[in-house]
Amino acid sequence: MLLSIAWPLIVNNLSVAGMNFTDAVMAGRLGAESLAAVAVGGSVWFMGFALVLGVLMAISPISARHYGAGDVALIGRYTRQGVYLGIFLAIPIMLFAWFLSASTLTAIGIDIAFRDMTVGYVKMISLGAPGMFIFLALRFTTEGIGYTKPIMYTSIFALACNVFLNWVFIFGKLGAPAMGAVGCGLASGITMWIIAIILATYMISSRVYEPLDLFSRLSPMRPSVLKEIVYLGVPIAITITAEAGLFNAVSILMGTLGPEITAAHQIAINFASTMFMVPLALNSAITIRVGHSLGRGDLEYARFAGGFGIFVCALFMACSATFLLLFRDVVVSMYTQDTAVKGIAISLLLMAAIFQVADGIQIGAAGALRGYKDTRLPMAINIFAYWVIAFPLAYMAAVTYKLPPNYIWGGFVAGLSVAAIMLTWRYARISAEAARESSLVREQ
Repeated sequence: MLLSIAWPLIVNNLSVAGMNFTDAVMAGRLGAESLAAVAVGGSVWFMGFALVLGVLMAISPISARHYGAGDVALIGRYTRQGVYLGIFLAIPIMLFAWFLSASTLTAIGIDIAFRDMTVGYVKMISLGAPGMFIFLALRFTTEGIGYTKPIMYTSIFALACNVFLNWVFIFGKLGAPAMGAVGCGLASGITMWIIAIILATYMISSRVYEPLDLFSRLSPMRPSVLKEIVYLGVPIAITITAEAGLFNAVSILMGTLGPEITAAHQIAINFASTMFMVPLALNSAITIRVGHSLGRGDLEYARFAGGFGIFVCALFMACSATFLLLFRDVVVSMYTQDTAVKGIAISLLLMAAIFQVADGIQIGAAGALRGYKDTRLPMAINIFAYWVIAFPLAYMAAVTYKLPPNYIWGGFVAGLSVAAIMLTWRYARISAEAARESSLVREQ
């Protein structure tokens, strides 16, 4: 059952990773500066995206609980309010991209060789923010009821669309101007609107969603519903941003070290992120399975579903780490033939192989805890692991001691290991307490 929910999400996440991969490969054809601009620009965009992603992700466990309890007619109100919330949150992200991104990147010290391209990329991709956040509200609704295939089909189309639009706008095909890295951002922004329209059209027309009462009316904004989404979603957003922010902050930090190191970092992080898409999909499936079980009142099975999901995440990432150890050279050769960039990227992928198992465990445990609507302590754990331990280590390696890039990635190893241990402990404790309380109620 876990894999039946997860496999369309795995395809979805791999399609998303495929978009990042093709962005990197197609921009990389223009040189290290263009690849670096896409890397840093994508990191800047992802900081805002991750915040909204986390808030809207609350719709999934809420929908899963209502679906498991049989209260499906209540789900639509969360979808509608999620759409309103997503549009509202897109506004400050777009304002930052157009009016503050240039001064921010200058203040950080991003290399002038690709700074203007980076700003252009951020501006263009931000145009898709409202469409993307509408899509997320719809996605987490259908994900919450365990119907994940529409997400898969939409993402496959998005991958094809993004590749085509990259070809058009990066290289100037079909009469369009050759915009380079900036065109890559425009292609992504257009794709975001297209997938929002496709998924909305499907959910409006499909009978599967009729019991959810999604779009029978345009209801006003409901403060109580928005409060519930925000109360659960903000800790998720901070949790996601704490981890994603670490990786993106290090990407930006790498951007101060020159185009070769930045490009190598982008190659390594791109491939590691692609492998991470599988446990990330399992993370969502674990949340759904746990949420459905808790909605039915089956707390013993909920605990088993979470524990089994964590194990599967760890197992996959162990296989991924083994693959990286054996085929790092082949992986890097898919991205670039630049000798200097290849050498750095290969050393970084060795570090990725070391931290992948811990990464799988922590994301699986986070998904299980989200099914229990336990989001606040996991938020604190992630902040501690990534920003009290990992980032200071990475910063000291990069700035204080000016060590090679693989030492900077040592911060990832430390932070992810601490997060994996603490989140697994938290899950074991909270699931055991819930199961024990359920047993006491039955005995009475």
